[in-house]
Amino acid sequence: MSRPEGKIRWGIAKIYASKNNTIITITDITGSETITRWSGGRVVKASRLEGSAYAAMIAANKAAKDAIEKGINGVHIQVRAPGGHKARNPGQGAQATVRALSRYGLRIGKIENVTPIPHDTTKKPGGRRGRRL
Repeated sequence: MSRPEGKIRWGIAKIYASKNNTIITITDITGSETITRWSGGRVVKASRLEGSAYAAMIAANKAAKDAIEKGINGVHIQVRAPGGHKARNPGQGAQATVRALSRYGLRIGKIENVTPIPHDTTKKPGGRRGRRL
């Protein structure tokens, strides 16, 4: 868990953080080969806790452990929210994941937001007067 010595082998940590879950995928630098994949649902028992910061932190620790075992000691981070018609800001698991990856000993390169934002899109569901409850 200490800082890596010598040459840095970079990977990409792709974090999908929605309101209901956080998914962490660590790939090689090209993005074509998956090193490890963890989600909040794999580390907590109750489904209502999948999107929490605690679940994201535990999943990030396990993902970082797997990545270090396979030789990755630095990551560039891509944070993604649901996007489109849904929320464009990431859930509460995104910040917890970045902090946990850093604390576990992975070197953090660049952090970028890769949320898909439509430039011209289909009509939002719900009709003219909105969704009626």
